Amino acid sequence: MTIDGYTRLAAVVAKPIKHSISPFIHNLAFEETGVNGVYLAWEIPEEDLAATLENIKRYDMFGINLSMPYKQAVLPYLDELTESARLIGAVNTVIHKDGKLIGHNTDGIGFFKSLEKQRDFQVNNKQLTILGGGGASTAIMAQAALDGAKEITIFSRSQSVERTQAAVETISQVTGVPMQVLPIEDKQLLQEKITESDLLVNGTSVGMDGHSLPIPSDLLFPENVLVADVIYQPFETPLLKLAQSQGTPTINGLGMLLFQAAEAFQAWTGKEMPTDLIWDQLIQKYDIK
Repeated sequence: MTIDGYTRLAAVVAKPIKHSISPFIHNLAFEETGVNGVYLAWEIPEEDLAATLENIKRYDMFGINLSMPYKQAVLPYLDELTESARLIGAVNTVIHKDGKLIGHNTDGIGFFKSLEKQRDFQVNNKQLTILGGGGASTAIMAQAALDGAKEITIFSRSQSVERTQAAVETISQVTGVPMQVLPIEDKQLLQEKITESDLLVNGTSVGMDGHSLPIPSDLLFPENVLVADVIYQPFETPLLKLAQSQGTPTINGLGMLLFQAAEAFQAWTGKEMPTDLIWDQLIQKYDIK
């Protein structure tokens, strides 16, 4: 990689963020595609967010990625929102184009691209069960609805059902896809919906510790369901291990991370990210078995 006076910047902005894999992914993509760019991780306090957005224009950056806690806090500083960002109500990618800052959300796009590329799964006309009503789950349910899912059921903690239902109703009204929110504590309902589903998604952080399950351990998975987890560290979460023990196909969140990055990279540069090459490098770098 050659850095000179024409090198343009991109960055991921969050707090904390120094642990991020994104610089490895994007800098390898810049190098392999011949794009003169550098990608950094910026850990900033919230009071610096406005200045950070101003600097995208000031320094003619490609744009930035955003993670917690800035996916919603960034909204007032943007000139436009894409359809997915507007529907999700959060932004993970800012595109600098024609002097404007455009807010986009590639999380759901990346998730379903990983399912398509790595498990040959198409969400159109499929029935989904999603665990959790937070940011990752909202991005996935919104993109699933935009892509023509047949029906989506979200399981949330009882105290969060009402709040989650409000967000779900907006997505359902805009897309016309039937959606409902149910309490995750209702084991019988949970089993019924999993049995009827083509895809089960854990959109929560439960399992990141390596031993917690987001569902009871005695639930059964039908043969035709794909079990997905947005978590990628650990590579095999307790939920995925449980599903695999029943012979059920699984996928973790590393592909989602890669393909949401690829969507942002293409929006910034007009170039397709070499995802196969980068996937192989990720497997080697992080010693993923």
